[in-house]
Amino acid sequence: MSDAPFRPFDTHFDRDAALAHLQEATRGADDGELFVERRRSEALVLDDGHVKTASYDASEGFGLRAVRGETAGYAHSTTLDETALKRAVATARLAVGDGGGTLAEGPRGTNERLYSDVDPVSEASFPAKIDLLRQIDAFCRDLDPRVVQVTASLAASLQEVSILRPDGALVQDARPMSRINVSVIVEENGRREAGSMGGGGRASLLGLIAPEHWQGAAREALRIALVNLQAEPAPAGVLDVVLGPGWPGILLHEAIGHGLEGDFNRKGASAFAGLMGQQIAAKGVTVLDDGTIPDRRGSITVDDEGTPSARNVLIEDGILVGYMQDRQNARLMGVEPTGNGRRESYAHAPMPRMTNTFMQPGAADPKDLVADLADGIYAVGFGGGQVDITNGKFVFSCTEAYRVKDGRIGAPVKGATLIGDGATALQKIRGVGNDLALDPGIGNCGKAGQWVPVGVGQPSLLIGGLTVGGSA
Repeated sequence: MSDAPFRPFDTHFDRDAALAHLQEATRGADDGELFVERRRSEALVLDDGHVKTASYDASEGFGLRAVRGETAGYAHSTTLDETALKRAVATARLAVGDGGGTLAEGPRGTNERLYSDVDPVSEASFPAKIDLLRQIDAFCRDLDPRVVQVTASLAASLQEVSILRPDGALVQDARPMSRINVSVIVEENGRREAGSMGGGGRASLLGLIAPEHWQGAAREALRIALVNLQAEPAPAGVLDVVLGPGWPGILLHEAIGHGLEGDFNRKGASAFAGLMGQQIAAKGVTVLDDGTIPDRRGSITVDDEGTPSARNVLIEDGILVGYMQDRQNARLMGVEPTGNGRRESYAHAPMPRMTNTFMQPGAADPKDLVADLADGIYAVGFGGGQVDITNGKFVFSCTEAYRVKDGRIGAPVKGATLIGDGATALQKIRGVGNDLALDPGIGNCGKAGQWVPVGVGQPSLLIGGLTVGGSA
C-alpha cells in the first residue's frame, strides 16, 4: 500500500463515473453518499519484558449508502473499482424502492483543519518503537523495587477518507492518531495492586515518545498503584461523592451522553426523550459535545457524512437544549445535523455519536467541594462501567478513590463502585468546580457494535446521595 496521499478518485475510480453510480443509487432517495477509506495502523505491546503484540494492519474499501425515510440501504467492499461499485448500487437501491424522496441539501464546506498533517505510523521505525517500550519497562522497575510487572503499549494510525456526495461535492480528511500507555503491578507483603496511565490524540507520535512525556506517565501509573497498595475496603451505602476533574467525565459520557444522541430520542428509547426545553439538571450545569478542539482524540474536522464538526450545547444551565445528530435523524426530527454522524470504518453505516463530551466549569473551589463532604467518597479515577440507555442506570468502578469524613481526605479505598442513574445524578449535582480538565486521550466508545475514539472531561463535581457499592 502506497504512502502517497489517498486520492481514490484519481487512482481507483473515475470521478464522473463514480458520481453517476452514486446518483443512480440515490435517485428518489432522501440522502446518501459514497465513503471511501484507507487506514494504516500499528500496535505494539511489551508485557513483562516480552513482546506480546506486534501488529500492522492496512485496509481500504468503500461504503455506499442510500437513505429513504427511516430505511438505509448500505453496501461495502474491499475492492475499489467500478465493477464493485455497480454491484453496490443494486444493493443500496433496495432501500429506496420506487423512490419518492427529496434529496437533502448537502453539508456546507469548511476550510478548517483540526489536526496536524502527519503520519504517526511512519514517524519511527519498528526497532525504535520496541526499544522505547523496553526503556519504559526498565524505567518503571528502576523507580521502585516493588514493581513486579510492567506493560507498555504504543499505537499509531492514519485514517484517510474521501466522501463523495450526490451533488458532486467531494470532502477529504486525513486523521492521525497516536497513543502510549503504561501499566504497572506492584507487590508488598503478598498484596498486589495495579495502576495505569497513558494518553495521546490526533497528533504526532514524536511528542508521546519524548522521555518527558512517557516518564511522566510511568511515574503516574506507579503512584496510582502505590496508592491502591495502601487502600482499605470501600464503604457501602448512600453517600455524597466528589468526582475529580478530567477522566471521571467518562461517567458523564456514558450515563448522560448516550442518552442525548438523536436516534435514541427519535425512537423514544432514551431517558431524556421528549424533555427538550425542560430542566433536567441542576442549575449551573452546562454540557457540551465539541468536535472542534484541535488535536483531541475525539475531534473530527468533518464527520463521516461530510458535515463539519461543531461545538454543540446539549444542556445549558440545567435545561436540555440539544441532541447530537447525524443527517438522517436530524431530517426525521426536523432539525439541523450537528456534525455527529460517525462510523467505525467503510464497512459500517454512520449513526449519531459523541466526539468530545464535557461539562463546563463552575465557580466553586474544588477544595471547598471536598470540605463540604461530611461523610463520603472522593473519586479521582474510573475504570469500566455499564449503562442502560433506556433508563440511564449506571454502575462504574473506581480505580482511585478516597474516604472523606468531616471534609478531610482520608485513606484510599478499594472496590468502590458508583451506582445510580444519569437523570437523577444530574439533578443531585450540588457544586461545580472551576477546574475543568479533559481526559489525557484514552477514550473509545462502543455503540451497536461500532467503536470510535472519543474525549471526555469535566470539572470537580459534588453529587449528593449516590449509592456506593463497597466491601466494608
